[in-house]
Amino acid sequence: MHFLKAASRRSFVGERGERRPLVLWPVYFEASRGRGRGRKVPAHLAVKGVTAEAILKAAKAAGYEAEFDPDAKHPACWFESSGRVLVRTNQRKTEVLRRVALELKRMHPQAAR
Repeated sequence: MHFLKAASRRSFVGERGERRPLVLWPVYFEASRGRGRGRKVPAHLAVKGVTAEAILKAAKAAGYEAEFDPDAKHPACWFESSGRVLVRTNQRKTEVLRRVALELKRMHPQAAR
């Protein structure tokens, strides 16, 4: 069991020791989606009508180095060009999602669920 955990952690580290960028899709923060349909943040942190551009601003406001990929399509929604945000950090994805979601709610309080 410990071997599997160590191997999975190692897979995220690049050749020079830096971590691969974390991918943040708008569906992760969308209040109209349930957990089974792609939302990754708790319902009280979700926002209605979130865009990748808003996620980029929130990630930068939270102190992350982030870049925007406007032409990316989420694999489950390959017919929609929603874009994605790439965040370079050594933090866990769950922590990054929570901090970005808090910034999104702070930036767009009227769009909160």
